Amino acid sequence: MTKELGLSKEKIKEISQIKNEPKWMTDFRLEAYRVFKETPNPNFGPELKIDFDKINYYKKVQDGAKSSWDNVACNIKNTFEKVGLIEAEKKYLDGTHAQYESEVVYSSMIKELEDKNVIFCSTDEALQKYPELFKKYFNKLVKYDENKYTALNGAVWSGGTFIYVPPHTTIDRPLQSYFRIDTKNMGQFERTLIIVDDDSHVHYMEGCTATYHLSDSLHAAVVEIYVGKNASCRYTTIQNWADNINNLVTKRALVLENGVMEWIDGNIGSKINMKYPSCILKGEGAVGNCISIAVAKGEQIQDAGAKMIHLAPNTTSKIISKSIAADGGNASYRGTVHIDKNAINSKSIIKCDTIILDDKSKSDTIPKNIVENNSSYLEHEATVSKLDEDKLFYLMSRGLDEEKAQELLIMGFIEEFRESLPMEYAVELNALLKSYF
Repeated sequence: MTKELGLSKEKIKEISQIKNEPKWMTDFRLEAYRVFKETPNPNFGPELKIDFDKINYYKKVQDGAKSSWDNVACNIKNTFEKVGLIEAEKKYLDGTHAQYESEVVYSSMIKELEDKNVIFCSTDEALQKYPELFKKYFNKLVKYDENKYTALNGAVWSGGTFIYVPPHTTIDRPLQSYFRIDTKNMGQFERTLIIVDDDSHVHYMEGCTATYHLSDSLHAAVVEIYVGKNASCRYTTIQNWADNINNLVTKRALVLENGVMEWIDGNIGSKINMKYPSCILKGEGAVGNCISIAVAKGEQIQDAGAKMIHLAPNTTSKIISKSIAADGGNASYRGTVHIDKNAINSKSIIKCDTIILDDKSKSDTIPKNIVENNSSYLEHEATVSKLDEDKLFYLMSRGLDEEKAQELLIMGFIEEFRESLPMEYAVELNALLKSYF
């Protein structure tokens, strides 16, 4: 490899060569790199101070993804065992991926799904094995030149998940990928592409963790999801990055006639998090939902929300955002709902609730709501409050100390979000929040 840190045309060509990619992908990467260099940081949200010369853009830890944990290096296997992925795979999942640094190191799926012609593999593998299907959908929904970080992802993307669910196919249990960063100054740039064909249904879950280092690391992913007619996709994320990670992610779904897209988005860790899961409701009767939680503590900045773009008649969307700010943290909602002039008889509801636990913390609600026809309905509600002193006093009068009473009230505040999670994820979320406050 060329020098470990920093990015150049030579580094990009070398990454593409190591992956044995076709020329069109190498050319795509180089064009994305050109745009990345010419594009400034976003003109909204928190200030980003990232030294791109101090990032490791690619680190390969083994040759190819293994189908058995016994063939994965012991230190990597132990890492995923500690976070509970291996045990969860046995009990709850129909398929599992594990990405460590830049590459997927483990990939497995039950035979029943293979018999149904479901594709569940790394995005790198999909480029090699299913080139026509890959090229049909790649970079069509999230263009590389949208912003500085979609361009960076386009230049150096590696790993991520590729799912194709053929028509009239239901996956009964979730598929899951888990992303781990351990190396100092590491950048992780996975690319996830999910296609749910007509009358099909899938639930995909994603977990994220990292080892803490004094220097900053970068996670800049891109997710593209296609939901066919009468199909549905639920995408659940619990993000628990270390607080030296800048998490800058673009997630978008295109939803056709009577399709349903649900984003369940939990943001607990990271130094700066900028993420706004989006739905483009292109088909009549399409539905887009996003329920999220953002927790900021200390110097953390959570700038998160959702976007719903209504293009067709009788489309509906719902955004529920829960934010918690403590010990000087900043947990803000930023979102967009746009109901087009052709999206007649459409409806959108936005509900943003924030709890601020002390006088040092901060939260803002920054909505952009546009309705371009007279037959549609949009409702936006926002509340900002501290913990209810009367409820706190009542719980303490029943024998709980202040810490336990506060914990119960916080859990009650996010109950709507927890109810949308599978049981094992709800338990994990409870444990994370209890250790957080």
